[in-house]
Amino acid sequence: MTDVDFGQLVIRKHNKGPKVAKKESDLNAARRAGAVVGTDRKIAAGGNKAHQGTDHQRIAKLDRENEVAPPAKIAPSVGRAIQDARQELKLSQKDVAQKINEKPSVLQDYESSKAIPNPQILGKLERVLGVKLRGADIGKKLATKKD
Repeated sequence: MTDVDFGQLVIRKHNKGPKVAKKESDLNAARRAGAVVGTDRKIAAGGNKAHQGTDHQRIAKLDRENEVAPPAKIAPSVGRAIQDARQELKLSQKDVAQKINEKPSVLQDYESSKAIPNPQILGKLERVLGVKLRGADIGKKLATKKD
């Protein structure tokens, strides 16, 4: 350990990372000081965070386009198939929503064709209702397992 030369030891401070300001007054103070200020909103604020899938390809495509296009909605035939299958099983919207672990409002949106399609929810609905909701032959009965 006689080879250690403490005269050459250099200690540097770590660079401070970007500061997150939560108050408008902090932002204004930073602007007055001439700092670079960027404001962003949380993407999933107030939504159903359990089913927030970021579709990066779709986001990149939208960035390249100049036109504003609304996201795709469930086809009316899918909503009608969900409704018919639910009524055939004599289940209420609340019962089906409980079976798929979703809010009744989510099921309402799917039945009225206002929801953005989510493969996870559609898969749950297919299993509970026993009806095909994706691809071709929408509304066709699914083959059940025989013991």
